[in-house]
Amino acid sequence: MADDSQEPRRHRIIWTEAVDGRERYQLLTSLVVPRPIGWVSTRGRDGVPNLAPFSFFSAVASSPMLVSLAIGKRGGVAKDSLRNILDQETFCVNVVTEAHLDVMNRTAAGLPPDGDEFDFAGLAVAEAETVDAPYVAACPAVLECELFKQVDLGEAGGLVLGEVKGVRLDPALPVVDGSAFVDSEGLRPVGRLWGSAYSLLGEIRIVPRPEF
Repeated sequence: MADDSQEPRRHRIIWTEAVDGRERYQLLTSLVVPRPIGWVSTRGRDGVPNLAPFSFFSAVASSPMLVSLAIGKRGGVAKDSLRNILDQETFCVNVVTEAHLDVMNRTAAGLPPDGDEFDFAGLAVAEAETVDAPYVAACPAVLECELFKQVDLGEAGGLVLGEVKGVRLDPALPVVDGSAFVDSEGLRPVGRLWGSAYSLLGEIRIVPRPEF
């Protein structure tokens, strides 16, 4: 039980308007951790597939099944992934596992718009079944998404809500008995921390919800 008798610690307050964008990014990404990685695959108007990781990614709702993806700008211009999603209205989110950590990081390279990150990283590409979008063929878990809504964030880029139309799972992935939970030990997902730091699965603790 917490000891409420102690005086609260005096914290250092950082006014976000008083620091620059780089410091705000560093504070936010080192405190909101670990974050799931949205390894997003799209297709451009020219048919070239695109693949890039984003750590401002999260689950939103289950019915309908929605995920969110915040994509910033580079040099004041929308990134290829955002432009492709708005053009094609489809995309896939490939779940990053320990086995794909290094190659995922390779796809973060800033290739030109006509560059193919699949080819650059030596990854085989496959086609989704429920939406018209590419995905990482060797990825054990993929969310096949259709654009649900987009929110313009101004200079911050865009917030995309995607409706998951299909969940693609490798048959080798274990599922918890009596449920649709994919076993985390079998999946071995990777989380994003700050800078070049990532979080591996580590110890799993089961903490039952208290009864009232």
